[in-house]
Amino acid sequence: MLSNRGKYGLKALAHLAGAEGHLVTGAEIARVDNIPKKFLDAILNDLKRAGLIHAQKGPRGGYALARPASEITAGEAIRVIDGALAPIACASRNFYRPCSDCDVATCRVRLLMVQARDAMATILDGTTLVDLRALGSKQRRALGLPKTKAAGRKERVLVRA
Repeated sequence: MLSNRGKYGLKALAHLAGAEGHLVTGAEIARVDNIPKKFLDAILNDLKRAGLIHAQKGPRGGYALARPASEITAGEAIRVIDGALAPIACASRNFYRPCSDCDVATCRVRLLMVQARDAMATILDGTTLVDLRALGSKQRRALGLPKTKAAGRKERVLVRA
């Protein structure tokens, strides 16, 4: 299951993908995407350490993607923030830990969870930040929802050059 850290990390990355290389403050991301600021700061630190974003300090500072949005996948981001994609440790490729109560080769639950992990990895590793941003727009239109939470008023977006 995706943690709040993972969800907020994806929201922040999608926000930065929309900024198209311009610096965006953490406070702006937190406000627009409804993410607790202190929690977001820790997530942004992890993303920076992993090389997915870069930061510039100072009054004109902020965050930006370190690579083009088309080169960063949701799967890569989730692994940085949450670790394994697999629902259980014995089904993970990158964070494998054996279970104490089963035979790895014959455990039906493990085999099912490996299939679930593979299906999730296919979708998440095949979805870039560009795709993620477009996905939101397509789904909102299909459901007849407004473009942003700020429907009816012009949303101010703070972007620094």
